[in-house]
Amino acid sequence: MQKLKIKQLILNFNYSGMKFFLKFCYFSFFLLFLACGSDASKKEKNTETTPIETEANTTNSATKTILCFGDSLTAGYGLNDVNDGFPALIQTKIDSLSLGYTVINSGVSGETTAGGKSRINWILNNQKIDVFVLELGANDGLRGVPLKETRENLQAIIDAVLEKNSDTKIILAGMQLPPNMGKDYTTKFKTIFPELAKKNQLHLIPFLLKDVAGIPTLNQADGIHPTVKGQKIVAKNVWAVLKEVITM
Repeated sequence: MQKLKIKQLILNFNYSGMKFFLKFCYFSFFLLFLACGSDASKKEKNTETTPIETEANTTNSATKTILCFGDSLTAGYGLNDVNDGFPALIQTKIDSLSLGYTVINSGVSGETTAGGKSRINWILNNQKIDVFVLELGANDGLRGVPLKETRENLQAIIDAVLEKNSDTKIILAGMQLPPNMGKDYTTKFKTIFPELAKKNQLHLIPFLLKDVAGIPTLNQADGIHPTVKGQKIVAKNVWAVLKEVITM
C-alpha cells in the first residue's frame, strides 16, 4: 500500500500581545497543556514556508481530509520529528487500515481560541475538510482568559466550519486546567467542552491528555508537552473517537 503523505500546515501568526505568556512546569493529576508561542524551541519542526495552497493542491482527490486544528500539542512542539506527533500517528493508523483519509496538521504553537478564530476562514478557503478536529483552549486557560470569551471563540470556529460545509464532522478535544488556576475557574473551564459538544451535536474527546498529564515519564522537561511515548497515548485518545466518525 502506498503510504499517504502527511500534510504539515503550520501557520505562524505573530499576534501582538501573544509573545509573552505563563509557562507552568509542574506535575498534577489533572494537567495538560501546551503553551509556547513565538519563542518556541529550535527543536520544533516547522514547515511554515510551505503555503497552504501547495498542500491543498497536492492532496489526493480520491481521499477525504481530516484537519487537526490546534496549538502546540497538535503542532508537535518539542519533538525532533513532527511525524512523532499525534496527527502523523493517526495517519499511520489510517494507512494500516487502508482508509481513504489524508490527515493535515494545522497546529500553531501558542495558539489561543482568539488566534484560531482569526485564521479559521483562511484555512477553510484553502481546502475541503471532511473531519475537523478542534484542539484549542489550553492557552486561554493558562492565561486566565475570561471563560465567556473562550466559549464564544470556540463557538465561532464551530459555526465557521459548519457554515462552509454543514456535512463536516467536528470532533472537539476536551481540556482541563491545573488546580492552581482556582477551583471555580478550572471547574467551569472544564465544562465548556462537553457543553459545546452537546449544544452543537459534536463528537467529544473527554480529555485529550488522559493517561498522559501529570506523568513525568510521558512529558518533556517542561512537564507540559508529551514526549514521543506520550504522543502515542494522545493518538490513542483521539483515535478512540475518530475511528467511530470515519468508519460510520
